[in-house]
Amino acid sequence: MNPSAALAILAVVLAGGATALQAPTNARLMTAVGSPVNAAFVSFAVGTAVLGVLALVLQTRPDLTAARGLPWYAWMGGVYGVVFVIAATWAVPRMGVATTVTLMVAGQLMLSLALDHFGALGVPKQPINLTRIAGIALVIGGVLLARRG
Repeated sequence: MNPSAALAILAVVLAGGATALQAPTNARLMTAVGSPVNAAFVSFAVGTAVLGVLALVLQTRPDLTAARGLPWYAWMGGVYGVVFVIAATWAVPRMGVATTVTLMVAGQLMLSLALDHFGALGVPKQPINLTRIAGIALVIGGVLLARRG
């Protein structure tokens, strides 16, 4: 495995760990601010501040000309993040972190399979096959086991 691929794997695994931390952190915040929407708002405000500092430190400059030419769906990432954060914030006190995150991963995998298969949103086409379906079935089985335990 080349170093770039290893770094990408490590980054994604750490991001997954951050997701597991984010859900109970925001659930705890929800108890103080009164709703999952308020908790998401605070979470995104803090995240926006951190991103602003990172942009300044890294001296990144957006290409606004290129950004204007993007399709509408390229602007929707924040909306998906809102859905994710509110759902996780609301679900963790009801189902626990493991079940919430496992269900979210199952949903991510199911939609990812379809996006890959059809090459939607500009991703390279990767057809559905039995191996990929089996992998998702194992995750869904994991959801059921985590929920039972």
